[in-house]
Amino acid sequence: MNPPVSSPAIRVVKSVREQVSAEEWKARVDLAACYRLTSIYGMTEMVANHISCRVPGTTDQFLINPYGMLYEEIDASCLIKVDVEGNTLLNESDYDVNVAGFVIHSAIHMAKHDMDCVAHTHTPAGMAVSAMECGLLPLAQTSMRFLHIGYHDFEGIADDVDERARLVRDLGDHEAMILRNHGLLVGGKSVGEAFLTLYTLERSCQAQVAAMSGGAELILPPKEVCEHTAAQFANQTEEHVAFAWEAALRLIDNDKPDYRS
Repeated sequence: MNPPVSSPAIRVVKSVREQVSAEEWKARVDLAACYRLTSIYGMTEMVANHISCRVPGTTDQFLINPYGMLYEEIDASCLIKVDVEGNTLLNESDYDVNVAGFVIHSAIHMAKHDMDCVAHTHTPAGMAVSAMECGLLPLAQTSMRFLHIGYHDFEGIADDVDERARLVRDLGDHEAMILRNHGLLVGGKSVGEAFLTLYTLERSCQAQVAAMSGGAELILPPKEVCEHTAAQFANQTEEHVAFAWEAALRLIDNDKPDYRS
């Protein structure tokens, strides 16, 4: 039966999934998974830091976390869609975007169209290595993946859009960058690739802090061996990334699959 003509209009509230394309929804699910995994591996700092993902089919829009939510609370629906000019396009959360997060991530998404996902952390090991004059050393096989890595000097909290140009300049063609006296930043062609790069860089920093804290004399492999190993890592296939990402997803799919909501 139809409601009386005088009845107030019935407001139909669409879910986020109903408001976005199937491709964007998949990106949201992957990004939410990345937040949960980053939390599981202890690479968080309360509500600080950010991971972003380009909205599929666009060059000027990306998804990022609401500033005020813990990584373990992130799900696909709460992620905020913004453009590189700072306009909010879709936000179903009770929070806004962190200004520093916008500056850092918009810089990379504007300039590096081959990087669909960007992650930034403030881990103890990452911050420690960021303050070392020597930078990241090729102390172990894992570390040699980052034999060629970018460095960006500290300019204070990244809330000035003018810093975007310098962030892009210092990242160059690298997949990762150490933000001096600050933390780590990585990018990837996919969410899975960015997460695996972040995980590996974090482990490299942890290994360096552990090795240097022991006070023993350190052995550095010959330069040609380091270069050879770095080249081997550079040949990592998309199949390897997918294999590792699917394994990582089982950690949360078997425990807290609500990130997909």
